[in-house]
Amino acid sequence: LFRTPNMERLAAHGIRFEQFYANSVCSPTRVTLMTGQTSARHRTTQWILSESNNAGKFGPKDWQWKGISRQHETLPAILREAGYRTMHAGKAHFGPNDSFGELPQNFGFDINIAGCSWGQPGSYYGADHFGHAKKKRQRRAVPGLEKYHGQEIYLTEALTLEMNAAIGQAVTDNKPFFAYMSHYAVHGPFETDPRFAAHYEGKDLSKRAIAFATMIEGIDKSLGDMLDHLDKLGVAENTLVFFLGDNGTDAPLGSTHEIACAAPLRGKKGTHYEGGLRGPFIAAWAKPNSKATAQKALPIRGGTLSRKVGRIYDLFPTILAITGLEHESKIDGIDLSPLLAGEKSRHPESFLMHFPHSHRSSYFTAYRQGDWKLIHH
Repeated sequence: LFRTPNMERLAAHGIRFEQFYANSVCSPTRVTLMTGQTSARHRTTQWILSESNNAGKFGPKDWQWKGISRQHETLPAILREAGYRTMHAGKAHFGPNDSFGELPQNFGFDINIAGCSWGQPGSYYGADHFGHAKKKRQRRAVPGLEKYHGQEIYLTEALTLEMNAAIGQAVTDNKPFFAYMSHYAVHGPFETDPRFAAHYEGKDLSKRAIAFATMIEGIDKSLGDMLDHLDKLGVAENTLVFFLGDNGTDAPLGSTHEIACAAPLRGKKGTHYEGGLRGPFIAAWAKPNSKATAQKALPIRGGTLSRKVGRIYDLFPTILAITGLEHESKIDGIDLSPLLAGEKSRHPESFLMHFPHSHRSSYFTAYRQGDWKLIHH
């Protein structure tokens, strides 16, 4: 169903994981990515409600509903201290309104493009001013993209143009960069990206399913446009790309969470089943070249499929190891780079997620160890 030539292109350049775990909802995964800690440790265990005190609304009153705080040591802050230009574009959802975690520039990003406390955009359409022109959606309107207001442009494309410009400026300024490209898609509302609608005409799909498919294709085009841009800038051989998601799929391909829209896995986003916890993961050099200095340090064989377990909290130590940087805080992740380079590694075949809240699956801790999985309610 889904047209993903650029994801396939990236996978052909590098390694794809069949068993990569995130949390079942977004905010816990995003805080984990920034800190290298499981949700049980950083305690942001549920998605963050932007406009009010979250304490007790979905579960225990002492969960870290303000998300990232001043006490957290974050990945972009470490990279910025080391001289990297750190850039965020798109969905943030790291903290509620008026909190430290609300804005990415508060905890280490030099540049914040369209990121705020909301994880769901008011609209994907520039013609709707990305929500500003719709009264009922103004509170979720995407900030900072006024130059595209009134234009026939989709949010995914606007974010891609802005991030590519920021990367271009970093290269012009001779600065190494960390670009966190965080699309609002494919989160609801499921709104059709008109650039790709013709590809799904005549298919026996609901309107929402077709919209979802076009949103997937829009992300794929964004990935291709960014890879091409890095090549034109002359930095593709020295740029490592990670492609991943922040929870299991929410594809509107079934009527209930019991229907396996993540087939052959069970469940979907928000559940404790494998379909709620596993997501895509690809790691590759933007343009493979075995003679490139950076790639000699981390050779990744193209077209590799790994059946090892990878976890969202492994990205923090992996990126720091690759860049030769250190951290001070307690973390739960382990460097993935030996696996990326095809070395034999005793990487843990385990994953932990704590979710003491009400949702599609409620009040549970899920723990995988090897071929066994425990769900404790």
